[in-house]
Amino acid sequence: MSDSLTNGESDVSLFDGSILKELDFSECLATYKPTISHTSPGENLIMRPLQLSDYEKGYMKLLTHLTVVGDVTKKEFEDRFCKMRGCADSYYVVVVEDTSVGKVIGSVTLAVEQKFIRQCSSRARVEDVVVDDEYRGKQLGKLLLDVAMLLSKKIGCYKVSLECKDKLVPFYEQFGYVAGEQNYMVKRYQ
Repeated sequence: MSDSLTNGESDVSLFDGSILKELDFSECLATYKPTISHTSPGENLIMRPLQLSDYEKGYMKLLTHLTVVGDVTKKEFEDRFCKMRGCADSYYVVVVEDTSVGKVIGSVTLAVEQKFIRQCSSRARVEDVVVDDEYRGKQLGKLLLDVAMLLSKKIGCYKVSLECKDKLVPFYEQFGYVAGEQNYMVKRYQ
């Protein structure tokens, strides 16, 4: 990894975290009882951009709650992080860390696609919403999803979409998502 990227620091962020502080949480559609927010997600919890040091804080293990991750080395993680960071305004991986144990316990990815349509606008996709099993029931999945939605609006996307299993449709509908008219199709290579 390039020394110019890290300058000896391991807490390089994937994107400028100040944008998270600028989100207008009053625009959220979900309700939170007890009240939590992106600036106050819970005791000993912080919400922030993915950082290089998150490899050591269990980020890759967290992703195994979603799907097969494989044996990703620290160097592979750093290389991918640098590629994503190099694509300005394209990848926003937001994590929740439990600072009392130094562990990443939740995450969401907002992938932004630059378009020519709609006057060279952008669209966003919510991906990889995950919360560690030990922290479920604390509204963190809702919070991560709200933050992704607010972030997509803040950066000027004309729409945000996601894919989900049929049983999760009612959960996502509380955030204003509606089933589209198009079919989702996929071709997998592995």
